[in-house]
Amino acid sequence: MLHCVYHPIYSQLVLPPSHGFPITKYRHLRDHLLATLPGQHLQWHQPTPLSPTEIQRCHSPEYSRAFLENRLDAKAIRRMGFPWSQTLVERTLTSVSGTCLTAHLALEHGLALHLSGGYHHAHFDFGSGYCVFNDLVLAAEQALSQPGVERVLIFDLDVHHGDGTAALCASRPEIITCSVHCESNFPSRKPPSDLDFPLEKGVGDQSYLQTVDQALTLALRLHSPDLVIFDAGVDVHKGDRLGHLEVSDEGLRQREQLVLSRCMDGAIPLACVIGGGYDRDPDSLTRRHAQLFQTAFTLG
Repeated sequence: MLHCVYHPIYSQLVLPPSHGFPITKYRHLRDHLLATLPGQHLQWHQPTPLSPTEIQRCHSPEYSRAFLENRLDAKAIRRMGFPWSQTLVERTLTSVSGTCLTAHLALEHGLALHLSGGYHHAHFDFGSGYCVFNDLVLAAEQALSQPGVERVLIFDLDVHHGDGTAALCASRPEIITCSVHCESNFPSRKPPSDLDFPLEKGVGDQSYLQTVDQALTLALRLHSPDLVIFDAGVDVHKGDRLGHLEVSDEGLRQREQLVLSRCMDGAIPLACVIGGGYDRDPDSLTRRHAQLFQTAFTLG
């Protein structure tokens, strides 16, 4: 049984026609999974919005209140990347809650997957790069309150460095941050993760998969996490307009196979989020994100 977390509000945000974020991809992904995977093997879970108090476990009370009450200045809005709206508030609180729920389900069932998430550019007191609040850190924080959970690994394979995650966890040894990313890419300032694996532009399948294997092997051996939160961004794909790497469809499939099988074979609970992906062709983007779920179904 695949435990999948989704809410319709993920794709209900209205953006200007010229906006670069593919907001409909969440709905397209769910529709694709319903059409291609046996329904009796999918268990759907719908999150409820996280409370402002929970948000403030990781974020500045002043920043979180300013966002929730529409008091961010124009510069902060531009840095965040989305125009403010009440729907954005509801979507944000629901999506970060979805990753927290995914982590909870992973601890209960061994594996769970979120059809959103990966907001790794969100810092303590500002949002950035389409990220308002950092769901990865919030989920790790909640998981650490569970009995038997002493260390959480955030394994970030989005093409962009998880700067917000690294900064938020710099003084949190119980949350291990590991990022495999394109070095010459957003953001320009990259605070150190516990483990960083920067890649040059143009890296293809072989070198990419070797690096992912090395990164995961090292992170698991050094830290023996009780939970892995996997940011499975597909913006590493050669067709992604924001990626600058040359990973193929097959490379993505092998990556998902590597990460999922390593954690499942080691009986390490694994919570997956879909992360970044910015292809303007919705069908291509949907197929890339769907490989995570198809691999999980095959391995399960």
